[in-house]
Amino acid sequence: MLRLKPIVVLFAALIGVARPAAADENYPTRPVRLIVGFAAGSSGDVAARLVGHKLGDLLGQTVIVENRPGASSMLATDYVARSPKDGYTLLLATIAATINTTLMPNKGPNFEKDLAPIVLVGSIPNILVVNPDLNVRNVKELIALARQKPDELLYGASGLGSGPHLATELFKQMAGIKMTGVLYPGSAQTVLDLVSGRIHVMFSPASTVLPLIKDGRVRALGTSEAKRTSVAPDLPAISEVLPGYDTGVWFGILAPAGTPQPIIDNISKSANIALKDPELLKELQVQGLDVRGGSPEEFARFIRRETERWARVIRDMDAAKQK
Repeated sequence: MLRLKPIVVLFAALIGVARPAAADENYPTRPVRLIVGFAAGSSGDVAARLVGHKLGDLLGQTVIVENRPGASSMLATDYVARSPKDGYTLLLATIAATINTTLMPNKGPNFEKDLAPIVLVGSIPNILVVNPDLNVRNVKELIALARQKPDELLYGASGLGSGPHLATELFKQMAGIKMTGVLYPGSAQTVLDLVSGRIHVMFSPASTVLPLIKDGRVRALGTSEAKRTSVAPDLPAISEVLPGYDTGVWFGILAPAGTPQPIIDNISKSANIALKDPELLKELQVQGLDVRGGSPEEFARFIRRETERWARVIRDMDAAKQK
């Protein structure tokens, strides 16, 4: 009996290892849900539906996009983090998730610990725009005017801690200027007030303001990502004036932490193939999205950098308010 015990234990262990492996190899056997933390029609929702359709073709199962808006995407993040670790419930996360880590540290899941990165889908650059009546033609002139008139220029942003809000704060910090913020519940009213002249400056996702730029209703000064963007190749990057300035509204797919690595790798491989599809690339570019792609490890490093960067910006904001 004593000799048989190790054999029984070993046999049981082998069975325990074999079952998950077989399940992983068969994945997926039913539709996959991709949860979006914003309303239908938002840039994240559109990106999820375009990528999800092609991803479903490659996985051999339908990818169903499900909207769970609220609390700056934290409701969706929490829902996915608590879902079974089987690859059938995924999250389309945005820049908001890394901002929330610092802005609301005691609410919801820990984004880095409770979710497993799969692939960075892409990003939509913000465009720095001003009301045409403001006497500035480029980023240097805006910085010079703001230094001459500290706190007199009004910038608009959709929500405290939103991507455009912190993009503006990062710009202020790097340029050494002061502007007064006017926060709105959504981007539509922010854009309307910029066009009407109630505010002077704003950062906005390219997809929102490109038509207004073409019509001359707002004036574009620069794009927010490190290099010039394919959606506005003639517009200079802000980093050409402020080296190191780099931000955008990014989108990435994650699963609950603890999801088996073979499933993570399967989705990542399929997503990267999808992001090279010419038809999908064209559709995403129409939405103003620059495609990224890459491995789960690369996405994890990206999330770490984003989290650290916005933590610094938020700390500097709080320090400035206390002076």
